[in-house]
Amino acid sequence: MSWKVGCCGLVLLVIGVMAQKLPTRDEGLFQMQIRDNSQFHDSSVMPDGAEVSGYLFRDTPKRYYFVVEEDNTPLLVTVTPCDAPLEWRLTLQELPEDRSGEGSGEPEPLEEQKQQITVNEGTELFTYKGNDVESFISTSSPSGLYQLEIISTEKDSNFKIYSTTTPESDQPYPELPYDPRVDVTTLGRTTVTLAWKPTPTGSLMGQPIHYCVVINKEHNFKSLCAAEAKMNLDDAFMVVPKPGLDFSPFDFAHFGFVPSENDFNKDRSLYTNRALSNKISRGYIPKPKVADIQKICIGNKNIFTVTDLKPDTQYYFDVFAMNTGTNMSTAYVGTFARTKEEPKQKTLELKDGKVTDVFIKRKGSKFLRFAPVSSHQRVTLFVHACLDAVQVQVRRDGKLVLSQNVEGVRQFQLRGKPKAKYLIRLRGSRKGASTLKVLASTRAGGKQPFPALPEDTRIKAFDKLRTCSSVTVAWLGTQERNKYCIYKREVSESYSEEHRRREQNQCAGPESRRKSEKVLCKYFFSANLQKAVTTEIITGLETGKSYLLDVYVVGHSGHSVKYQSKLVKTRKYC
Repeated sequence: MSWKVGCCGLVLLVIGVMAQKLPTRDEGLFQMQIRDNSQFHDSSVMPDGAEVSGYLFRDTPKRYYFVVEEDNTPLLVTVTPCDAPLEWRLTLQELPEDRSGEGSGEPEPLEEQKQQITVNEGTELFTYKGNDVESFISTSSPSGLYQLEIISTEKDSNFKIYSTTTPESDQPYPELPYDPRVDVTTLGRTTVTLAWKPTPTGSLMGQPIHYCVVINKEHNFKSLCAAEAKMNLDDAFMVVPKPGLDFSPFDFAHFGFVPSENDFNKDRSLYTNRALSNKISRGYIPKPKVADIQKICIGNKNIFTVTDLKPDTQYYFDVFAMNTGTNMSTAYVGTFARTKEEPKQKTLELKDGKVTDVFIKRKGSKFLRFAPVSSHQRVTLFVHACLDAVQVQVRRDGKLVLSQNVEGVRQFQLRGKPKAKYLIRLRGSRKGASTLKVLASTRAGGKQPFPALPEDTRIKAFDKLRTCSSVTVAWLGTQERNKYCIYKREVSESYSEEHRRREQNQCAGPESRRKSEKVLCKYFFSANLQKAVTTEIITGLETGKSYLLDVYVVGHSGHSVKYQSKLVKTRKYC
């Protein structure tokens, strides 16, 4: 089949089909046909003015043909490698002088056409090897038979080709600006802002243009086709072109069909001769791992901020201008950048037997280091989480020895080692900031710095014992004799349990309270835990008022822990 374009036509010719002269191209029909990819799939036709996608098996060349009928015809041929470097060569064969007459329909014998291609090497016009998007362009090319031969020597690969005899008027690829570089304008720990100059194809020529940004951690891409081939590696893995003259049964292995062991030992030349005498059994080949790559199309904006990146990581950024009318794209000169590091955590040194106050931001972390001076058999670690629960991790000389969530006061016993060093990581709550008190000690025995607590640290109020001026409350104790102090504070009618929860700080001791809020302090304990409970009547309250009650238990070293606050209300009528 051959197609003619205007007065300077590009005639398309497929080897294996009789060549003949056809009338001028029907533009409407042509536009409909080029939108149908099946028209050109695995075909040796190079259509005039349309981009064609193709597939190559490794070391198996493909050839495309077309005829330029008249001298001095402009010609542009562009080859876009997708996922492997390609070698391609463009050659010119002169048309035979004894061609069939105009429109006579007398076909040239097929064997003679093949002989002209295979015997006569023709004139080499252009060769290229690499993975760049490369073009051959001529403002005045001679008439003749043109052959484009493409081969991939590294691996099976996708590619695109485009040819036209009217390059000035077609301009399917967006034009790059005078400065085609992508610039990094802002760099953060998890964000990078990119900017580039707009393509004249959109701003001056009014063509429908939008931009796509590709982000990955490996390298820059020279075409959108290459980036998409990387992204669609899983899907492309099982895409099989229709078998044709250049199809080799050996390549069935690429698509998950593995020849038997004996077959692999046979010479590959058997397949080159198109002979398939071996049995082929279906097997499983693991899919290749897809690189961490993302494509984001952003419309016609030429400034874009990439978010959700990892700190201290190098990324490669590419921008592609795409003509949405032709679905063809042009690559800007990509760039790369390393995101900023996270601020280095300052490590606090713990002193043996000393309490350290620690503040952690919401979702933040803090590191503590404990390096005992003398040899030790064990380390006692106290952690007092003042607000919400925190996660505690301890590593001894790099080995993880403890990982726990802590609420309230917890004590841990860690086995010691001579000259061992301990790294303690505290991870805060998602709800809000965290405050802690931490103590590490190698001293055996002695009194604990923090007071012992019962399992239940709630304050119980007896509703039936409420009066207009008093309330009766109770709380649990332990088998250890400790000092308990109770405080009251009048609150408004609108004060709720949510307010109480937000103000709950177990590390705030009695020293933070006003003297007027103190009710009393007393000591108590019980050898029998079942009887370790005390009650107290709080008097001197006003009628119909709300009060917040707090109980503090004070340890021997002066450190205190607050029980859960209790909201109570006196009766209005008595």
